[in-house]
Amino acid sequence: MLRCVVQEHPKIWDEILGQAEFAYNSMTNRSTGRIPFSIVYTKQPNHTVDIAVLPKCSSQRATDFAEQFATMLLEVRQQLTKSNAKYKEAADRHRKEWKFSPGDLVMVRLRRERFPQGAYSKLSQRKVGPFAVLKQINPNAYVVDLPSHYNTSTTFNVGDLMAYHPPDAAPTNLSSSESDSSVGGGE
Repeated sequence: MLRCVVQEHPKIWDEILGQAEFAYNSMTNRSTGRIPFSIVYTKQPNHTVDIAVLPKCSSQRATDFAEQFATMLLEVRQQLTKSNAKYKEAADRHRKEWKFSPGDLVMVRLRRERFPQGAYSKLSQRKVGPFAVLKQINPNAYVVDLPSHYNTSTTFNVGDLMAYHPPDAAPTNLSSSESDSSVGGGE
């Protein structure tokens, strides 16, 4: 953060440190969802805009400054809202919503994180299946009829599931959850 603030003048870092600390402590933290200052002191830090709430301000310059600052903040907030809407629209163009019903056949992507250290080979199949969907937990999570020899959870994120399309018109039959992953076409 200091590197960004001081830019071409690295020797003035000590003069900027107070401003950087204030900026960091007055911004919402991604993990806690709260401002660090408010966690420590149980109140929001005072900003320049806070002079706008002074009810008996006799200085016209201070009142004008507070009004200009409040207007600027409103414009910035509106611009950020517009910008975020554009980003969301662009991202949504490339998104595809997947919905599976119980009984649908899916291919499952098994990620390295699902296995103990050393149990996953980078040369193993990326997708296995087909397996039947047993139930939907929420729009993002499904329980799949995964054979027990995989030794991993049967709950998968929708991003790790792909609809199964058989290579030919022959019907695909799965006998049980203990079936081999190569039955029914596999990959």
